[in-house]
Amino acid sequence: MSKNALTVSELNLYIKELIEGTSELNNIVVKGEISNFKHHSSGHMYFTLKDNESKIKCVMFKGYNSYLKIKLEDGMKVLAKGYVSVYERDGVYQLYCTDIKKDGLGDLYLAYEELKKKLEAEGLFDERHKKKLPMLPRRIGVATSSTGAVIRDIINVSTRRFYNVDILLYPVKVQGEGAAQTIVEAIEYFNTRNDIDVIIIGRGGGSIEELWAFNEEIVARAIHNSKIPVVSAVGHETDFTIADFVADVRASTPSHAAEIVVPSYSELVYKINTLKNTLFSNVNNRLKRDKIYVENLRSKVKLYSPQNRINVNYQYLDNLREKLINSVSNKFINKRHNLMLTIQKLDGLSPLKSISRGFAAVVKEEKLIKSIQQLNKDDIIEVYFSDGKAICTINEKSEVKLWQE
Repeated sequence: MSKNALTVSELNLYIKELIEGTSELNNIVVKGEISNFKHHSSGHMYFTLKDNESKIKCVMFKGYNSYLKIKLEDGMKVLAKGYVSVYERDGVYQLYCTDIKKDGLGDLYLAYEELKKKLEAEGLFDERHKKKLPMLPRRIGVATSSTGAVIRDIINVSTRRFYNVDILLYPVKVQGEGAAQTIVEAIEYFNTRNDIDVIIIGRGGGSIEELWAFNEEIVARAIHNSKIPVVSAVGHETDFTIADFVADVRASTPSHAAEIVVPSYSELVYKINTLKNTLFSNVNNRLKRDKIYVENLRSKVKLYSPQNRINVNYQYLDNLREKLINSVSNKFINKRHNLMLTIQKLDGLSPLKSISRGFAAVVKEEKLIKSIQQLNKDDIIEVYFSDGKAICTINEKSEVKLWQE
């Protein structure tokens, strides 16, 4: 019998593995009343959760209880979310809590989760529906309580960041019966105006019941249908409402919403000056590049311009003209030289030349007589000498040779 016996540790481990292997016990919500509550110096919380007939030990480690929005105490009725496991040392099974809410809020959380899933499925949370905020709004519409700290925070932060910012308040109920309807009316009113550039809806922190107006479906749809960008600034940084998911921008607090919506005047001036300097620098650099480009174009135009081609042709024509003049001049000189030679030859052959040496020319009826055979008795002839002429009549002719060949 002792051969197959389990040790206590083995038994507790086996039971632990069985419990942790049961999926139904890995994520459960247990309803009960807190008793024997102890917040240990380590930060962990130990207490018992009981009802009229039974009880279970519970532990909530520091990593989880630091996010609690309620202060736990004995006698408080709560809904504890977590998983069941075994503390092996004592052989005790207990509930390891990951979140705790006050009892009575369970229905609200279920409604919250159901509406969130419904609207998410319809696409109301999609980024493609988110509208961009204006860089510098002319007028900001604010939907919140007129008496709370929210509007004062928004005004203080906004005017500190930009001295002449214009804010239009639409007072609404931020909790209780009819609060959701007044928020919807504010959003719809701002959308009827043409001077509102952005809307801030919000309130301070509180319990889920106090923030419930911003979890209403009519508020979510009003935000989604708004043509004007909507900034949701509900509660504190850890508070999330349906309005936060639908809004174009979610701010962690109302003051943060003012910082998001209103730009800092000094930062804006610095940015404008930086952009101006960058612009001037870019323009100057562009002008320098364009000047160089134009100069290059001017050089190319000058190189390929018709005037440059004309000038080149002018020079070509001048060269041709010089060549033509030289050619004509040379021809003229040659012709003149040839003419002078011809004149000299003609001069040597001229009858006048012979006449000047003592010879005479005989002309009959304007024809030069070269032979005695051309003359007859009684012919009238003209005899030309170097200094005149004589008219003669042929009385007699005879053939006489003046020199021997």
